[in-house]
Amino acid sequence: MNSNDIISYKCPSCGSALVYGVDGKLSCSFCGNSYETDAIKMLERSEEESKGFDWGDYTKKFENEKEVLDNTAVYVCRSCGAAIEADETLAATHCPYCDSEIILSDRLTGGLKPNAVIPFKISEKTLENSIKNYFKNKPLLPSNFINKQKMSKIKGIYVPFWLFDSKIDGQMFMNASKIRYYSDAHYNYTETKHYIIELDGKMNFAKIPVDASVKMDNDLMDAIEPYDYSDLVDFDPAYLSGFFADRFDEDPEKSLPRAESRMNESAEAVFRSSVVGFDGVSLKSKNLKLMDSTVKYVLLPVYLLNLKYMGKNYRFAVNGQTGKVVGELPISKFKKFMYYLGITAASAGIIWLILTLIHIL
Repeated sequence: MNSNDIISYKCPSCGSALVYGVDGKLSCSFCGNSYETDAIKMLERSEEESKGFDWGDYTKKFENEKEVLDNTAVYVCRSCGAAIEADETLAATHCPYCDSEIILSDRLTGGLKPNAVIPFKISEKTLENSIKNYFKNKPLLPSNFINKQKMSKIKGIYVPFWLFDSKIDGQMFMNASKIRYYSDAHYNYTETKHYIIELDGKMNFAKIPVDASVKMDNDLMDAIEPYDYSDLVDFDPAYLSGFFADRFDEDPEKSLPRAESRMNESAEAVFRSSVVGFDGVSLKSKNLKLMDSTVKYVLLPVYLLNLKYMGKNYRFAVNGQTGKVVGELPISKFKKFMYYLGITAASAGIIWLILTLIHIL
């Protein structure tokens, strides 16, 4: 690889690196100038490069794509000439020598180019407040778990996602029952009537997300949803400047079952909700078929933070569009003990007060 495989946006005024900001502009931290992304075009793209990801083309043309890109590649930084090693999924990073913003163009062009991206909307200040609010009112959280130094380790990364559109067509059979209670002069009766209900229907689904990165925790990525997909814009590498980005390494064919499972759950819930007027309802059987599935390849903004505490790693994710924070929190053994001790003491005080009042009465 050589420097032609790297996109590096430079300030026209001073030559320093430009970084994409939540205001939608490329800004220079050295001279303070900012520019519209459309005004800064560092890469001439061919018709094929501007086409973007196509599921059918990918299946036909990139069957051996993983074999081609499955090795670490070496790129040359345009600013300082340093050699930069990058694994097969890295698409945007920083030069470790001169800290220039680097976008690896060969990972993002032609059939590997994302169809769209949601740019980061959360500023560093808003991000810090979101995390502090998440940790607030957690009485058992260790006092030294988070500090300014640890907050500085947060990194913004564009995570690859598949957005599936599809239809579900099928049937569901439900067991249902109605219960009636009545009495006569001698007995109380319970009458139960049983029914089998057949439901037929079709549902359309749009933009069902599945993260396309093997190394990302699926539960964590699911938890930071939802995203507002009205903010999707056509992909431009300028949005990646100043952030990290990964290329997909999970094929859409392998990700489709996860999307199908989510769609089936939603369809089943809708079918169930349509059965009303019964005392009991349960699923007997279902036959749901996925039809006309299509997919788009998009990059979604995520802030990641890894914190080690007492030998264990705690991973947090923040939705870079909405600020939603998810993650696992440690528990301070000392605070847990004191909290338990406080409850026990309070309980003992209440019991003592009750016994005292009984004695007085």
